Amino acid sequence: MATVTTRFTREFALEHPIALAPMGFAAGGALAAAVGRAGGLGLIGGGYGDPEWLDEQLDAAGDQRIGVGFITWSMQKNPAVLAQVLARRPTAVMLSFGDPRPFADDIRKAGARLICQCQNLTHVADALEAGADVIVAQGAEAGGHGALRGTLSFVPEVADYLNAKSPTTLLLAAGGIADGRGLAAALMLGADGVLVGTRLWATNEALVKPRHLEAILSSDGDSTLRTTVPDIARRLSWPAGFTARIRRNTFTDRWHGREDELRKNLDIEAQRYREAFLAGDPENTAVWFGEAAGIIHAIEPAAAVVERIVSEAGQLLETRGGAVLG
Repeated sequence: MATVTTRFTREFALEHPIALAPMGFAAGGALAAAVGRAGGLGLIGGGYGDPEWLDEQLDAAGDQRIGVGFITWSMQKNPAVLAQVLARRPTAVMLSFGDPRPFADDIRKAGARLICQCQNLTHVADALEAGADVIVAQGAEAGGHGALRGTLSFVPEVADYLNAKSPTTLLLAAGGIADGRGLAAALMLGADGVLVGTRLWATNEALVKPRHLEAILSSDGDSTLRTTVPDIARRLSWPAGFTARIRRNTFTDRWHGREDELRKNLDIEAQRYREAFLAGDPENTAVWFGEAAGIIHAIEPAAAVVERIVSEAGQLLETRGGAVLG
Protein backbone atom coordinates (compact mmCIF):
# COMPACT_ATOMS: atom_id res chain seq x y z
CA MET A 1 0.00 0.00 0.00
CA ALA A 2 1.29 3.45 -0.89
CA THR A 3 1.86 5.80 2.00
CA VAL A 4 1.12 9.51 1.96
CA THR A 5 3.78 11.55 3.74
CA THR A 6 3.01 15.10 4.88
CA ARG A 7 4.20 17.56 7.50
CA PHE A 8 1.48 16.18 9.79
CA THR A 9 2.77 12.60 9.59
CA ARG A 10 6.35 13.71 10.11
CA GLU A 11 5.76 16.04 13.04
CA PHE A 12 3.37 13.69 14.85
CA ALA A 13 5.33 10.52 13.97
CA LEU A 14 2.32 8.99 12.19
CA GLU A 15 2.07 6.58 9.32
CA HIS A 16 -1.01 8.22 7.82
CA PRO A 17 -2.25 11.86 7.68
CA ILE A 18 -5.58 11.02 9.32
CA ALA A 19 -6.89 12.11 12.72
CA LEU A 20 -10.04 10.85 14.37
CA ALA A 21 -12.57 13.59 15.09
CA PRO A 22 -13.15 13.63 18.87
CA MET A 23 -16.88 12.99 18.58
CA GLY A 24 -18.64 13.22 21.93
CA PHE A 25 -20.24 9.95 23.07
CA ALA A 26 -18.89 8.13 19.97
CA ALA A 27 -15.10 8.47 19.88
CA GLY A 28 -14.10 6.53 22.98
CA GLY A 29 -10.83 4.91 23.96
CA ALA A 30 -11.29 1.80 21.82
CA LEU A 31 -11.86 3.79 18.65
CA ALA A 32 -9.03 6.24 19.37
CA ALA A 33 -6.65 3.35 20.02
CA ALA A 34 -7.76 1.54 16.85
CA VAL A 35 -7.08 4.62 14.72
CA GLY A 36 -3.70 5.00 16.43
CA ARG A 37 -2.73 1.38 15.80
CA ALA A 38 -3.74 1.84 12.15
CA GLY A 39 -1.23 4.69 11.82
CA GLY A 40 -3.37 7.77 12.42
CA LEU A 41 -3.96 10.04 15.40
CA GLY A 42 -6.78 8.90 17.68
CA LEU A 43 -8.63 11.56 19.65
CA ILE A 44 -11.12 10.70 22.40
CA GLY A 45 -14.23 12.88 22.41
CA GLY A 46 -14.28 14.62 25.78
CA GLY A 47 -17.80 15.90 25.11
CA TYR A 48 -19.22 17.89 28.00
CA GLY A 49 -16.53 16.75 30.42
CA ASP A 50 -17.73 13.75 32.42
CA PRO A 51 -14.64 12.93 34.58
CA GLU A 52 -15.57 9.30 35.23
CA TRP A 53 -16.29 8.62 31.56
CA LEU A 54 -13.01 10.24 30.52
CA ASP A 55 -11.03 8.04 32.90
CA GLU A 56 -12.80 4.95 31.60
CA GLN A 57 -12.01 5.84 27.98
CA LEU A 58 -8.41 6.78 28.67
CA ASP A 59 -8.03 3.40 30.38
CA ALA A 60 -9.65 1.72 27.38
CA ALA A 61 -7.05 3.28 25.08
CA GLY A 62 -4.33 1.45 26.98
CA ASP A 63 -0.76 2.35 26.07
CA GLN A 64 -1.65 3.69 22.63
CA ARG A 65 -0.61 7.29 21.97
CA ILE A 66 -3.83 9.27 21.75
CA GLY A 67 -5.24 12.73 22.35
CA VAL A 68 -8.46 14.17 23.73
CA GLY A 69 -10.83 16.78 22.34
CA PHE A 70 -12.99 19.18 24.34
CA ILE A 71 -16.00 21.42 23.70
CA THR A 72 -14.19 24.50 24.95
CA TRP A 73 -17.11 26.56 26.25
CA SER A 74 -18.31 23.57 28.29
CA MET A 75 -14.86 22.61 29.58
CA GLN A 76 -14.35 26.22 30.67
CA LYS A 77 -17.06 25.69 33.30
CA ASN A 78 -15.04 22.85 34.83
CA PRO A 79 -11.33 23.25 33.93
CA ALA A 80 -10.48 20.41 36.31
CA VAL A 81 -11.31 17.95 33.54
CA LEU A 82 -8.51 19.41 31.43
CA ALA A 83 -6.07 18.97 34.30
CA GLN A 84 -7.35 15.41 34.74
CA VAL A 85 -6.62 14.61 31.10
CA LEU A 86 -3.26 16.39 31.02
CA ALA A 87 -2.13 14.28 33.98
CA ARG A 88 -2.50 11.26 31.68
CA ARG A 89 0.02 12.74 29.22
CA PRO A 90 -2.01 12.87 25.98
CA THR A 91 -0.20 13.42 22.70
CA ALA A 92 -2.53 16.27 21.82
CA VAL A 93 -5.52 18.24 23.07
CA MET A 94 -8.05 19.56 20.60
CA LEU A 95 -10.20 22.55 21.54
CA SER A 96 -13.34 23.41 19.59
CA PHE A 97 -16.17 25.94 19.90
CA GLY A 98 -14.63 28.53 22.18
CA ASP A 99 -11.58 30.62 22.99
CA PRO A 100 -8.51 28.36 23.32
CA ARG A 101 -6.22 31.05 24.74
CA PRO A 102 -6.94 30.55 28.47
CA PHE A 103 -5.89 26.88 28.24
CA ALA A 104 -2.96 26.96 25.82
CA ASP A 105 -0.18 27.38 28.37
CA ASP A 106 -1.34 24.47 30.51
CA ILE A 107 -1.56 22.23 27.45
CA ARG A 108 1.96 23.14 26.32
CA LYS A 109 3.42 22.76 29.80
CA ALA A 110 2.05 19.21 29.90
CA GLY A 111 3.93 18.39 26.71
CA ALA A 112 0.81 18.04 24.54
CA ARG A 113 0.26 19.55 21.09
CA LEU A 114 -2.57 22.07 20.80
CA ILE A 115 -5.07 21.45 18.00
CA CYS A 116 -7.76 24.08 17.44
CA GLN A 117 -10.85 23.42 15.36
CA CYS A 118 -12.01 26.53 13.53
CA GLN A 119 -15.13 27.42 11.58
CA ASN A 120 -14.15 30.89 10.34
CA LEU A 121 -11.10 33.12 10.02
CA THR A 122 -11.71 34.85 13.35
CA HIS A 123 -11.39 31.45 15.02
CA VAL A 124 -8.16 30.87 13.11
CA ALA A 125 -6.70 34.19 14.29
CA ASP A 126 -7.60 33.35 17.91
CA ALA A 127 -6.01 29.91 17.56
CA LEU A 128 -2.77 31.36 16.19
CA GLU A 129 -2.67 33.83 19.07
CA ALA A 130 -2.97 30.83 21.40
CA GLY A 131 0.01 29.22 19.66
CA ALA A 132 -1.89 26.32 18.08
CA ASP A 133 0.28 23.62 16.56
CA VAL A 134 -2.54 22.48 14.28
CA ILE A 135 -5.56 24.26 12.82
CA VAL A 136 -8.57 22.18 11.79
CA ALA A 137 -10.62 23.97 9.13
CA GLN A 138 -14.09 22.50 9.62
CA GLY A 139 -16.68 22.81 6.88
CA ALA A 140 -20.43 22.77 7.40
CA GLU A 141 -20.74 19.31 5.80
CA ALA A 142 -19.45 17.80 9.03
CA GLY A 143 -21.72 15.88 11.37
CA GLY A 144 -22.31 17.31 14.81
CA HIS A 145 -21.74 20.94 15.66
CA GLY A 146 -20.31 23.44 13.24
CA ALA A 147 -21.04 26.64 11.41
CA LEU A 148 -21.59 27.85 7.86
CA ARG A 149 -18.42 27.68 5.75
CA GLY A 150 -18.06 24.95 3.13
CA THR A 151 -14.96 22.75 3.22
CA LEU A 152 -14.00 23.24 -0.44
CA SER A 153 -13.54 27.01 -0.13
CA PHE A 154 -12.65 27.30 3.56
CA VAL A 155 -9.64 24.96 3.55
CA PRO A 156 -7.63 26.76 0.82
CA GLU A 157 -8.48 30.14 2.34
CA VAL A 158 -7.12 28.98 5.70
CA ALA A 159 -4.09 27.49 3.93
CA ASP A 160 -3.34 30.87 2.35
CA TYR A 161 -3.90 32.63 5.68
CA LEU A 162 -1.49 30.30 7.48
CA ASN A 163 1.09 30.59 4.72
CA ALA A 164 1.06 34.36 5.21
CA LYS A 165 0.73 34.54 9.01
CA SER A 166 2.18 31.33 10.46
CA PRO A 167 3.67 28.99 7.85
CA THR A 168 4.85 26.40 10.38
CA THR A 169 1.32 25.79 11.71
CA LEU A 170 -0.17 22.57 10.38
CA LEU A 171 -3.59 22.40 8.72
CA LEU A 172 -6.14 19.59 8.76
CA ALA A 173 -9.32 19.64 6.69
CA ALA A 174 -12.64 18.45 8.13
CA GLY A 175 -16.19 18.16 6.87
CA GLY A 176 -17.49 15.60 4.41
CA ILE A 177 -14.21 13.67 4.13
CA ALA A 178 -14.83 9.93 4.18
CA ASP A 179 -12.74 8.28 1.47
CA GLY A 180 -9.52 8.57 -0.47
CA ARG A 181 -10.97 11.19 -2.78
CA GLY A 182 -11.57 13.44 0.19
CA LEU A 183 -8.05 13.00 1.55
CA ALA A 184 -6.48 13.59 -1.86
CA ALA A 185 -8.63 16.68 -2.41
CA ALA A 186 -7.75 18.07 1.03
CA LEU A 187 -4.04 17.73 0.30
CA MET A 188 -4.48 19.46 -3.05
CA LEU A 189 -6.33 22.29 -1.26
CA GLY A 190 -3.31 22.89 0.96
CA ALA A 191 -4.04 20.75 4.02
CA ASP A 192 -1.46 18.55 5.71
CA GLY A 193 -4.03 15.88 6.52
CA VAL A 194 -7.66 15.33 7.45
CA LEU A 195 -9.86 15.01 10.52
CA VAL A 196 -12.40 12.25 9.89
CA GLY A 197 -15.65 12.03 11.81
CA THR A 198 -18.69 10.43 10.18
CA ARG A 199 -16.76 7.65 8.37
CA LEU A 200 -15.13 6.59 11.66
CA TRP A 201 -18.43 7.01 13.53
CA ALA A 202 -19.67 4.16 11.33
CA THR A 203 -17.15 1.62 12.62
CA ASN A 204 -17.18 -1.40 14.90
CA GLU A 205 -15.22 0.36 17.65
CA ALA A 206 -17.36 3.51 17.87
CA LEU A 207 -19.65 3.98 20.87
CA VAL A 208 -22.71 4.24 18.65
CA LYS A 209 -26.05 2.50 19.24
CA PRO A 210 -26.75 -0.39 16.82
CA ARG A 211 -29.92 1.14 15.38
CA HIS A 212 -28.11 4.43 14.82
CA LEU A 213 -25.53 2.54 12.78
CA GLU A 214 -28.35 0.95 10.81
CA ALA A 215 -29.75 4.43 10.20
CA ILE A 216 -26.60 5.74 8.53
CA LEU A 217 -26.58 2.82 6.08
CA SER A 218 -30.07 3.74 4.92
CA SER A 219 -29.23 7.45 4.62
CA ASP A 220 -27.57 9.72 2.11
CA GLY A 221 -26.21 13.25 2.33
CA ASP A 222 -29.68 14.69 1.78
CA SER A 223 -30.84 12.86 4.92
CA THR A 224 -29.18 15.39 7.24
CA LEU A 225 -29.89 18.96 8.29
CA ARG A 226 -28.43 21.67 10.49
CA THR A 227 -30.57 22.51 13.50
CA THR A 228 -30.61 23.58 17.15
CA VAL A 229 -33.35 21.23 18.36
CA PRO A 230 -31.11 18.58 20.02
CA ASP A 231 -29.43 21.28 22.08
CA ILE A 232 -32.77 22.69 23.18
CA ALA A 233 -34.01 19.22 24.11
CA ARG A 234 -30.85 18.60 26.16
CA ARG A 235 -31.01 22.05 27.80
CA LEU A 236 -27.57 22.95 26.42
CA SER A 237 -26.79 26.64 25.87
CA TRP A 238 -24.61 26.47 22.79
CA PRO A 239 -23.04 29.79 21.70
CA ALA A 240 -24.71 31.65 18.85
CA GLY A 241 -23.49 30.70 15.40
CA PHE A 242 -23.16 26.95 15.99
CA THR A 243 -25.78 24.42 14.94
CA ALA A 244 -25.80 20.63 14.84
CA ARG A 245 -25.87 18.51 11.70
CA ILE A 246 -27.92 15.39 12.44
CA ARG A 247 -30.11 12.90 10.60
CA ARG A 248 -33.61 13.97 9.59
CA ASN A 249 -36.07 11.84 11.56
CA THR A 250 -39.31 11.96 13.50
CA PHE A 251 -37.72 14.16 16.16
CA THR A 252 -36.50 16.80 13.68
CA ASP A 253 -39.74 16.64 11.68
CA ARG A 254 -41.65 17.39 14.87
CA TRP A 255 -39.52 20.24 16.22
CA HIS A 256 -37.23 21.80 13.59
CA GLY A 257 -38.83 25.15 12.81
CA ARG A 258 -40.89 24.95 16.01
CA GLU A 259 -38.09 25.67 18.46
CA ASP A 260 -40.18 28.01 20.63
CA GLU A 261 -42.80 25.31 21.07
CA LEU A 262 -40.10 22.83 22.03
CA ARG A 263 -38.84 25.20 24.70
CA LYS A 264 -42.35 25.55 26.12
CA ASN A 265 -42.68 21.77 26.38
CA LEU A 266 -39.24 20.95 27.77
CA ASP A 267 -40.53 19.47 31.01
CA ILE A 268 -41.93 16.63 28.95
CA GLU A 269 -39.74 16.65 25.85
CA ALA A 270 -36.34 16.71 27.59
CA GLN A 271 -37.16 13.49 29.41
CA ARG A 272 -38.62 11.93 26.27
CA TYR A 273 -35.45 12.80 24.34
CA ARG A 274 -33.19 11.33 27.04
CA GLU A 275 -35.18 8.09 27.20
CA ALA A 276 -35.02 7.74 23.42
CA PHE A 277 -31.26 8.31 23.45
CA LEU A 278 -30.65 5.71 26.14
CA ALA A 279 -32.84 3.23 24.26
CA GLY A 280 -30.89 3.76 21.02
CA ASP A 281 -34.05 4.95 19.26
CA PRO A 282 -33.03 6.37 15.85
CA GLU A 283 -36.28 8.32 15.35
CA ASN A 284 -36.93 10.25 18.57
CA THR A 285 -33.45 11.47 19.41
CA ALA A 286 -30.57 13.01 17.45
CA VAL A 287 -28.45 10.72 15.26
CA TRP A 288 -25.10 12.46 14.84
CA PHE A 289 -23.62 12.09 11.38
CA GLY A 290 -22.86 14.35 8.45
CA GLU A 291 -23.28 14.59 4.70
CA ALA A 292 -20.66 11.89 4.12
CA ALA A 293 -23.38 9.37 4.98
CA GLY A 294 -24.07 9.14 1.26
CA ILE A 295 -20.75 7.43 0.56
CA ILE A 296 -20.80 5.04 3.55
CA HIS A 297 -22.20 1.59 2.81
CA ALA A 298 -20.88 -0.67 5.57
CA ILE A 299 -19.94 -0.71 9.25
CA GLU A 300 -16.29 -1.79 9.32
CA PRO A 301 -13.26 -1.94 11.61
CA ALA A 302 -11.59 1.44 11.97
CA ALA A 303 -8.26 0.10 10.70
CA ALA A 304 -9.85 -1.03 7.44
CA VAL A 305 -11.34 2.43 6.95
CA VAL A 306 -8.05 4.23 7.60
CA GLU A 307 -6.04 1.92 5.38
CA ARG A 308 -8.52 2.15 2.50
CA ILE A 309 -8.69 5.95 2.65
CA VAL A 310 -4.92 6.20 2.43
CA SER A 311 -4.60 3.54 -0.26
CA GLU A 312 -7.23 5.24 -2.43
CA ALA A 313 -5.67 8.66 -1.89
CA GLY A 314 -2.21 7.36 -2.69
CA GLN A 315 -3.38 5.91 -5.98
CA LEU A 316 -5.14 9.15 -6.92
CA LEU A 317 -2.20 11.35 -5.99
CA GLU A 318 0.24 9.10 -7.84
CA THR A 319 -1.72 9.37 -11.04
CA ARG A 320 -3.14 12.88 -10.75
CA GLY A 321 -1.39 14.90 -8.05
CA GLY A 322 1.88 16.04 -6.55
CA ALA A 323 1.94 14.82 -2.96
CA VAL A 324 5.06 13.14 -1.61
CA LEU A 325 4.57 9.39 -1.95
CA GLY A 326 6.68 6.79 -0.19
